[in-house]
Amino acid sequence: MEEKKEYIGFEAGEICNRNGCKGIIEVHDVEGTCSCHINPPCSYCTHPKEYCAECDWSAEKEQYESEKSRVKQKPWNFKIKTIDDLDKSKIDWIVKTHTHFTMICDGVYPDGTTKEEVREKVKGTFGGKFTRFENGRFTFTAYTD
Repeated sequence: MEEKKEYIGFEAGEICNRNGCKGIIEVHDVEGTCSCHINPPCSYCTHPKEYCAECDWSAEKEQYESEKSRVKQKPWNFKIKTIDDLDKSKIDWIVKTHTHFTMICDGVYPDGTTKEEVREKVKGTFGGKFTRFENGRFTFTAYTD
């Protein structure tokens, strides 16, 4: 049977319930005034003001700790696919932007593949043209608009 978890308070007037604390969440007075009429939401309105006098919990400290731990996380690295990453056992390509109405398809194809087989895979909405088709590599300018 699952143990029912106590609700942890965050808003003013709620019971704290952190580690069994029975204190009531209160709100600090914050310096300044609301400037949402200029550029909402303002820092006066979004700054965490809640705290518990019983257990010394503070929404401001909790937010700071959360943001501090996020900074330590390993950054997400994005690897751009290059022509060397393509599968040479099939028709495979990468797309590069070119102009507002064309894109460049750089790719590879297995031996014995015809230009028409490759064209069928990479052609743009309005066709296109090969600028290279040799030795298992191709470059195709696709017309998209």
